[in-house]
Amino acid sequence: MNKTKDAILVELKLQIAIFSFILFLSAPLFAREKSDMIVMNNGDRFTGEIKGLDSGVLYVSFDYIDGTCSLQWSKVHHLESKQLFLVKTEDGAVYSGTLKTAEGAAGRPMQIQILESPERGEMVEQSQIVQVSQSSDKFWHRFNGEINSGIMYSKGNESTQYNLSSSVAYPRERWAAGAAISSSLASSAGSSVSTRNSLATDALRLLPWNNWYYSGVATFLQSSEQEIQLQTNISAGLGRYLKNSNHAKISVLTGFAWQNTRYSQSTNSQNTQNIAAAVVGTEVKLFKFNKTNLSATATVFPALSQPGRAFFNTNVTYYVKLLRHLTWNVSFYGNWDNQPPAHLSGSDYGTSSGLGWTFGNR
Repeated sequence: MNKTKDAILVELKLQIAIFSFILFLSAPLFAREKSDMIVMNNGDRFTGEIKGLDSGVLYVSFDYIDGTCSLQWSKVHHLESKQLFLVKTEDGAVYSGTLKTAEGAAGRPMQIQILESPERGEMVEQSQIVQVSQSSDKFWHRFNGEINSGIMYSKGNESTQYNLSSSVAYPRERWAAGAAISSSLASSAGSSVSTRNSLATDALRLLPWNNWYYSGVATFLQSSEQEIQLQTNISAGLGRYLKNSNHAKISVLTGFAWQNTRYSQSTNSQNTQNIAAAVVGTEVKLFKFNKTNLSATATVFPALSQPGRAFFNTNVTYYVKLLRHLTWNVSFYGNWDNQPPAHLSGSDYGTSSGLGWTFGNR
C-alpha cells in the first residue's frame, strides 16, 4: 500500500521526535567536580572539569565559562585530576584511573601517570594517548552523540528535501556500543515521494592483542528508490586498527553476514530473499584540531549463496565546527546491488547538508 505524502511527513516527524528525545536524555545530566588542573606550554593555568580527549582535542568545562572549551592536546604541558578516566593509547592498550603528570627531565616528552590505586599505576607518554573518557557510576555520563538535520526547498518545481541523522555511542574500558539513524525524504511536483530510512547498531570488544577487536553489527534499511520494504543485515567479524592517533583512525574488518531483504514489488513470486555473504569493511576518520573532521565508511558484501552477486554500502561525512557544539556538515550516502530483482533499481545514493549538534566528548 502506497503512503500519501502527508502520512510520510507525519512518520518522519515522529521518528525525529522519538530519536531526538532519546539522544537528549542520553546527554550528561550531572556535572563532576571542577577541580582538575591543566597547565599549557605557554604557562597558562586552568582549573575545571576534564570532559575527555578525542581527535587531538582535550575538552574542559569551567564554572565561569558557558559550555565546553577545546584545548589542543599537543600543547598541554601538565594536568592533574582526582577523577576516574578510561585512557586508550595508540597501540591499543586501555587503562583506568586518575591522572597525574610525572616529573621528568627538561626537554623530555610529557609522561602521564594513570593511577588505578595509590600503589598501582602506569606511565604513558602524552603523544601515545589518543582517547580519554570519563569513568563514572552514573549511567548518563557515559554517552557521546550528535544530531544533524537539514532542509532544502525550491519554488521552481516545488521540491522539498528533509534529512536527519543522529548517533549515540557508549564507550567503556574494553568495549563500546553505539547506534545511528539516518532518514531522508524528497518530494517534488509531479513525482512520487522518495524516502530512505536506515538504522544501525554495533558493538565492539577489544582483544588482548594490541589494536585487534571483534565486532557485531545489525543494520536495517528501507529504500523506496530500490523498492526495499525492509533489508536486515546481521554481520560479525574480526577487525584491526591500522592507525590510531590524534590525527587519524583507520580500521578494517572481515567476517560473515546474513541478509534478509523484503521487496515491495517483484516480477517473480519470491518477494523475500535470504543471502549468506562475506563482509569486508573499512572506516577512516581524519581530524584537524577543533576545526574539521572527515568520517568515511565502506562495506562490501560478496554473496556466498549467490556467487557473482555483491552489495556495497558507503557513508561519507565532512564536518566543520561553527561554534562550541554547533557544526555544519555535508554528507554522501549510497548502497548498490549488482544483481537486483528484475526491473528494480540496483542503486540508491544522495547527498545532504545541514547543521548539527554534538554532546559528550564529540
